[in-house]
Amino acid sequence: MSPEERAKKIKVLVFDVDGVLTDGKIWLFPAPAGAELKTQQQAQPKADAGGYAIVSERMMESKGFHAHDGVGMSLARLGGLKLGVITKRISEAVALRARDLKLDHVYQGQNNKIEALQKIVAAEGVKEENVAYVGDDIVDFTVMRRCGLAIAVPNSRAEVLREAHFITEHPGGEGAARDAVEYILKAQGSWDDVLRKYVAGKLEPNW
Repeated sequence: MSPEERAKKIKVLVFDVDGVLTDGKIWLFPAPAGAELKTQQQAQPKADAGGYAIVSERMMESKGFHAHDGVGMSLARLGGLKLGVITKRISEAVALRARDLKLDHVYQGQNNKIEALQKIVAAEGVKEENVAYVGDDIVDFTVMRRCGLAIAVPNSRAEVLREAHFITEHPGGEGAARDAVEYILKAQGSWDDVLRKYVAGKLEPNW
């Protein structure tokens, strides 16, 4: 089956975060006095596991997100797609960005991403072939191999690039998510209509 045929079946689009919605860099900053870090409770059990989260009352993790991807999420919703993220790391930055973009499914702290995928599939009443996943590293292998459309960003590890049905033009954190949205909507024949609705102000834009 061609990538375009796979894209036509997609109803849910799910992203990894680090290296996909961001460029992969993780910034650590002193937390402002009195800051409420809501994800710390979720991160605490993973404190000694390594690679999951910064567990600290004095430091916080920050990430950079691209405005083009934010607009892409709005376009995706106009096209009828449900959206989500599955990421191993736990951070307040992801929780805030997910709320900002009104994502339907947010799973942080997921080393076994298949469990999160199964929850999304069950919640949406779809099949795995109706889900597209965008990844960049080997932790994404399991989901990419189960989904109907496996998408990689060009900054992915070589093994991930070989797994992909489609590779975005832009790197992670620089509009890759927008590329994935446009590819699916164009394959489904809804891109022109979505663009007209967006320009006409049918949906409040995200940035």
